[in-house]
Amino acid sequence: MGPPIIGVSRNMERVRELIEHVAHTGLNTVVFGESGVGKEVVAQNLYQKSPRLGKPFIKINCAALPEGLLESELFGYERGAFTGAEQKKKGKFQLAHSGVLLLDEIGDMSLPLQAKLLHVLQSGGEFSPLGSEKEVRADTWVIAATNHDLKKDIEEGRFREDLYYRLNIIKIYLAPLRDRPEDIPPLIDFYIQEYTSMLNNRHIAKPDDKVIDRLCAYSWPGNVRELQNVLKRMLVLGDCTQIVDELFESEQFVAKEDGGAEELNHHASLARILDLGGENSPDNQSFSLKTAKRKAVEMVEREIISHVLDKTEWNRSKASKILKISYKTLLYKISDLNIVPPEK
Repeated sequence: MGPPIIGVSRNMERVRELIEHVAHTGLNTVVFGESGVGKEVVAQNLYQKSPRLGKPFIKINCAALPEGLLESELFGYERGAFTGAEQKKKGKFQLAHSGVLLLDEIGDMSLPLQAKLLHVLQSGGEFSPLGSEKEVRADTWVIAATNHDLKKDIEEGRFREDLYYRLNIIKIYLAPLRDRPEDIPPLIDFYIQEYTSMLNNRHIAKPDDKVIDRLCAYSWPGNVRELQNVLKRMLVLGDCTQIVDELFESEQFVAKEDGGAEELNHHASLARILDLGGENSPDNQSFSLKTAKRKAVEMVEREIISHVLDKTEWNRSKASKILKISYKTLLYKISDLNIVPPEK
């Protein structure tokens, strides 16, 4: 069904522990985490270790369908229930009977549908397909996944509190990849083996230690999904260093006082970035745009990190939170950018 839970971080250890404890219970579960962290993988592992293995595992993305279509997909309909309903159709709840139904992006479900879902959960799986007065029952283990802060959604009236507590009997949280860089090397090993098999066992060279160190220092806004895409590019194109350079060039931000971030101001001083009149000047025949871009990013990162470290009196833990990067990433950047504390 899917890959195992890969990682050596405390978060991944906790996720594996929860899966072992929860899989046999069939209790409603919500998997929280940013897009791309592997929420579906967790749901698949729950299924694989449960007594329901071998029964249906059905996924539906609540954000991908409009409300009317999502309702008919979930609960099914009778012939003639609406225009175009030419024959009876079972919904995902019925199709997942005795198995698992993964409600992906549950935070994007409309309030009216949330009310109907709540009724299904409260009644032990009973519901009426569209166009039918007869109720059917489905013994379905519901696992939900979301990148939303559902408690905040409740406060703002976008999510039902009663549904939240009905769904969230078991909570599993997947930390973003930037907060667990120690998981990146084993993930690289796993996916390289997988892609080698996909490419008919063609020999694929593993990125060297320097490249892996830089990958561990990257913030991974797309999480594991982004790592997979980067590895595929490396395996196909082979130029690992250039690909990593492009990753860091995309991390152009400036820190705000509240710890947020915004894109690099493109009107920053070109004279400072390009060293006009020097070897990196566009007037020089050896000028390289890629080199200039890298130096621009390094300059901005050095100034931002230095400023935040000064503001926090070199409290690295506090600085990493303000910059929204992991502590290990901050240490790497301090070393890589040769940032030193001010002399006292």
